[in-house]
Amino acid sequence: MVRLHPTGAHTESPRRLEVLLAAFEWREASPAELTAIERCHSPAYVEEIRSVNEPTWLDQDTMCFATSYEAGLLAAGAACEAVEAGGFALGRPPGHHALPDRAMGFCLFGNAAIAARHAQAELGMKRVAIVDWDVHHGNGTEAIFLDDPGVLFVSMHQWPFYPGTGGPGDGNETTLNVPLPAGSGDAEYEQAFREVVEPAVRGFEPELVLVSAGFDAHAEDPLGGMLVSEDGFRMLARRSAALAPRFAAVLEGGYNLATLPALVAAAMDGFST
Repeated sequence: MVRLHPTGAHTESPRRLEVLLAAFEWREASPAELTAIERCHSPAYVEEIRSVNEPTWLDQDTMCFATSYEAGLLAAGAACEAVEAGGFALGRPPGHHALPDRAMGFCLFGNAAIAARHAQAELGMKRVAIVDWDVHHGNGTEAIFLDDPGVLFVSMHQWPFYPGTGGPGDGNETTLNVPLPAGSGDAEYEQAFREVVEPAVRGFEPELVLVSAGFDAHAEDPLGGMLVSEDGFRMLARRSAALAPRFAAVLEGGYNLATLPALVAAAMDGFST
């Protein structure tokens, strides 16, 4: 996934994964099957990504290369294996902005969404909760599950901010958006999680909580305007993992290469406690 999606100096760079692979013990994942991808994306869109044969801008933010399709299969496959093993999928490109029929916001395939569908189809789970604490609203994940009563999608994100969705009042019975103002830090996130997220997820009674773990709400991230600390991510991870008998996590954003490994380590510590 470093080599196959060669975005160079782009914000979503191969170095994001390189620094994490250097910091942690890991094992390789197998690519997702086409069937798994098409549970969330239209065949025409999947073929569009597969047929790219030269560097291409899919939108103003999202690059695609001749080998990006293979990288996307690996990222989705890692997410599916994380669900099976109770692990943390360190993959790229990220996924929570990917719409059913369109790339967006650095994302090609909805890795967390594909993993949730995998849990439903292959592991027999009837109720899955996806908790997304990336600084940006997970509009792609929301779009995929908006009409699925078996998946609760909860997104905590900066508002107003890219991509402009997930504002106050947006959602339905199984789509909960928790917009937070710029400058929110550990205390604000803890309060929102305790007062809004936890009651909603516990009330849904999921068999699995799958975290879309973005780290761009950190105080030193170049894209976000939030002030979450290492301890804040540890808290979010610990509280998320306590909400269901099984949990897994999928990497989303986080673009400060100097801080990303420590933030992921803090989350892993929280998941394990």
